[in-house]
Amino acid sequence: MSGRARLALCAWAATLMASCSLLPLVSPATWILQVAVMLGVQTGVGAATRRVPLARPLTVAAQALVTLLMLTLVFARQQALIGIVPGPEAFRHFADLLQQGSDDIARYAIPAPLESSGIRLMILGGVLLIGLAVDTLAVTFRSAAPAGLPLLALYSVAAGLSDGGADWLWFLVAAGGYLMLLLAEGRERLSQWGRVFGGAARGPGGEPGAVAPVRTGRRIGVVALGVALVVPIALPAMNGGLLDAAGTGVGGGNGSGGTISAVNPLVSLRDSLNVDQDRQVMSLKTNSNDISNLYLRIVSLDDFDGSTWKPAKRHVGGVPDKFPTPSGLGGDIKRAEIETRISAADWYAQDWLPMPYPPSGVDVGGKWRYEPVGMTLVGDHGETTRGKTYLVKSLDVQPTAEQLAEAPEPPASLKRDYTKLPDSVPAVVARTARKVTDGATSHYEQAVKLQDYFALNGGFQYSTQVQVGSGPQAIAKFLKDKQGFCVHFSFAMAAMARSLGIPARVAVGFAPGTPQADGSVSVGLKDAHAWPELYFEGVGWTRFEPTPNRGVTPSYTQTDTPGNTLPDVPRSSQSAGSSASAAPSASTSCSAQDKKLQACAGALPLDTAKPGDGGLPWYKIAGWALLGLLAVAVPLLPMLWRLRRRSVRLASAQHTVSRQAPALEGRKRQAADAGATGDVDVTALPVEADARYAAEVAAGHVLAVWRELTDTAWDYGIAPDDALTPRKAAARIVRLGQLDPATAESVHRVASAVEQVLFAPQPRDVPGLADDVRRLRMALRSKVSWTTRVRAVVAPRSAIRAVWDLTDRWTAFKARCADRWSTLVRRPSGQQSGG
Repeated sequence: MSGRARLALCAWAATLMASCSLLPLVSPATWILQVAVMLGVQTGVGAATRRVPLARPLTVAAQALVTLLMLTLVFARQQALIGIVPGPEAFRHFADLLQQGSDDIARYAIPAPLESSGIRLMILGGVLLIGLAVDTLAVTFRSAAPAGLPLLALYSVAAGLSDGGADWLWFLVAAGGYLMLLLAEGRERLSQWGRVFGGAARGPGGEPGAVAPVRTGRRIGVVALGVALVVPIALPAMNGGLLDAAGTGVGGGNGSGGTISAVNPLVSLRDSLNVDQDRQVMSLKTNSNDISNLYLRIVSLDDFDGSTWKPAKRHVGGVPDKFPTPSGLGGDIKRAEIETRISAADWYAQDWLPMPYPPSGVDVGGKWRYEPVGMTLVGDHGETTRGKTYLVKSLDVQPTAEQLAEAPEPPASLKRDYTKLPDSVPAVVARTARKVTDGATSHYEQAVKLQDYFALNGGFQYSTQVQVGSGPQAIAKFLKDKQGFCVHFSFAMAAMARSLGIPARVAVGFAPGTPQADGSVSVGLKDAHAWPELYFEGVGWTRFEPTPNRGVTPSYTQTDTPGNTLPDVPRSSQSAGSSASAAPSASTSCSAQDKKLQACAGALPLDTAKPGDGGLPWYKIAGWALLGLLAVAVPLLPMLWRLRRRSVRLASAQHTVSRQAPALEGRKRQAADAGATGDVDVTALPVEADARYAAEVAAGHVLAVWRELTDTAWDYGIAPDDALTPRKAAARIVRLGQLDPATAESVHRVASAVEQVLFAPQPRDVPGLADDVRRLRMALRSKVSWTTRVRAVVAPRSAIRAVWDLTDRWTAFKARCADRWSTLVRRPSGQQSGG
């Protein structure tokens, strides 16, 4: 097996070994066999095209084409031409599968089912892309060290998504594959010098020691393993991952404590609102006669950094039999305890347990932890809601408007923690809050005015087409555009409430679902919701509903509602089977008070967003990314071509003598040994032919070095003159470059080597020519301006030779085609035309 083939095999094995880190993420693990075969085909195509040989870009293109054909055969046979050639329909199918995979990633817990075609495409396609990158870098471009970057990326993705149980094992497997690839490249490079790992070197005292390549390999391995083991200790841990429906909360694992991490559970909320079909997430039954306030709360977001809200990092403990009284709830507030039995769908894997707030007790199987500040339950070490049925006892707290208006100031510590606003929050947030609540006499009236501003009289429209946004200016943009969905409304109201001194946080969960004929309530993906919770001393954390046409307006904010009663049917999101029209109501005379009493909900803007309209599709993002890459890469092509040409020329010159001399000496020793034993005629061994061949190779490399010398001078402003002899050309470079004697001697040494190669009957090897060219380049750099130095690197003049080379190759190609055509149509001698 040739050195290049062996290197390709090692690249295939290294990619496959790094891919093993993905095994815990998807079940069953049979995909590894399929990806091994597909990687083998990809590697085989690369080996075949390099053997032809094709140009390097053509080799990469051939491998990419075969990869696309294989993916088409596996995932888009019915949409492709003759089952393998992808067309527009196949690419649209790929886009649909990737979107499906993205949705499934947000829904499934680890391990995700391999039956999901979208996840399977992501796994196989991702590994094949990494394999192509590794093969291209390590084999096609013969640079194995940078090939570790895609391997590291593959391992990092897997490590970031897994639970960390066996990350060390997969790291050792991936690191072993990378080190194997480095050693294979070193062996292949050494083979070009005439020998591979010669006799063992002698250590101190004459004892055999490791040869230099082995010692270097050991040092590289020790340093790489040390860095890989030490660096993660200094980096922040990666908790959670894309396979979590709403982030990860991980308990301590010993049953007595631990923490939950500050991760953002809003990743998939917008996607849930934009699904094609509203899948049922949960089914519940309750003994409450009114489901209007039956919000299923997942987690509260109380940490605001100016860009987004997220749950703070808090300690968790064991789940108590009976939950404590909610913080701030006084004994004079009317309340009733209700029971709700909730059944989660088999596909819904949520780390936090959805429950009505505030819960007073939970009966659930599995390993769960209790976070007392938010009164939430979080799964411990991979525990999720998948297929769970559990019973929740909760309090239906029923404060009056008067009780909220007369609430005293909250405790100083609570107010300090929940009214903090970073300096990066735009001033328009507080300014708008003061303007909207002008004339209010209490925090309660301020809160109601904020709710009405967003839900009723502020001119805001509900739309899931609007991006969530990030950065400090996201809320300011929302206040200006006045379009968004529940995330925008809840974030903005909570921030504005904090600017007024009202403790506030954001809750994430599900709005009241849709009543069914059997008495149950169906909660679907489109019921996913976010709402603000404001704190009032004596009542505790209190829900408000600023999002128009979503959820239910709380009764305690409807101060003019007779009897302070709630409607029987909640004004919830459009669920599965809903037949509500997206067209506006014919009536336009609905007053703000009627809207507040939910007497004309049809006049409110409905959710007319189409699934998939939010954001650019993946192929547009990929297209723009490719254009950006081309915009950066194309101007750098002359520099890259010049660097590559210089390295090839100087490296070949440096290796010529070292590589040819041992080979010739070996042939001579072989000839002498064979002659001494009488086995072979010494004169039959082509030693002289080898010597002539070595001289020819050496001559070619000397000429390559001369071309590099003249091109280097050209890059720094001394144009070549092909009419001059090498000696006169060298003198011209010395004169125009104003070179010092040592550098001038180096230039003349190269010129003399060229004349010797061209005219001497038996040219002699001249070592050190590559160093002479490097000395010239350093001397010229020191004598020119910085603009000339930059141009010599970024836009070298000699790069025009690339165009000349292409022109010469095109001319030669046309000549070969013409010769072959003339051979085909040439009439054999002795034949006559006609009959």
